Amino acid sequence: MAEFTAKDVQRLRQMTQAGMMDCKKALEDTNGDFEAAAKLLREKGLGSAAKRSDRESSQGAVAIARAGDAVALVELKCETDFVAKSPDFVNMANDLAAAVASDGDAAAQQRADAIDDLKVTLKENIQLGQVIRYQAGPGNVIDTYLHVQNDRGVNGVLVELSGASQEVAHDVAVHIAFGRPEYLRREDVPADQVEAERATLEAQARNTGKPEAALPKIVDGMLNGWYKERVLLEQPFAKNDKQSVEQVLGGGDIVRFAQVVVGG
Repeated sequence: MAEFTAKDVQRLRQMTQAGMMDCKKALEDTNGDFEAAAKLLREKGLGSAAKRSDRESSQGAVAIARAGDAVALVELKCETDFVAKSPDFVNMANDLAAAVASDGDAAAQQRADAIDDLKVTLKENIQLGQVIRYQAGPGNVIDTYLHVQNDRGVNGVLVELSGASQEVAHDVAVHIAFGRPEYLRREDVPADQVEAERATLEAQARNTGKPEAALPKIVDGMLNGWYKERVLLEQPFAKNDKQSVEQVLGGGDIVRFAQVVVGG
């Protein structure tokens, strides 16, 4: 039996980007010879993950899992939708979300070995994307929405509300999925973005021949419309566009929200 340590296996893995068990077996088969083990992995097609590491990972899957009062939203990225909807890939995304919900954010990174092994199995550049975990504050409710397409999640939402029911929280989660807000409140929008948009709108209004004295009011009106596209509380509610999301809350408050969209 060849003699080598776990560090030797890790070193070979870093050299080749092959899976842990494949590296261990290659070292066993070559009596601990690193160069021979790396050559053997390449010959078996197991050492080529590194060549894939610079490919764009624009596809993937989103998974949501709950453990007690904690909820996790995890994105796993790959190159093609063919791989993204494969059972092995979807199961990995689901496993990662379950681990994060149960054990915390670091649980996803702790499964880097399993992700690397999946790269080899599926022959694509697979990367961990966004990892988000919410734990409900006292008296708060968390709800989720996951839009599934071709057997994998493609649009996932978490939202935490205070002073509101679970039903309202779910309605808001569904709204976020399709409204795709960027910010919760108007005050959250960076000032430089607001000023740049104001300048653009003012130029547009002036170019249409609007009276100079009327420009401030016109621009404010146009800017309000711009906010409604980006700010969650000001968006027209998806189920009843006569009301804003803030009005639907009935005195409740949105504490925070997160959205992950594949390719977004």
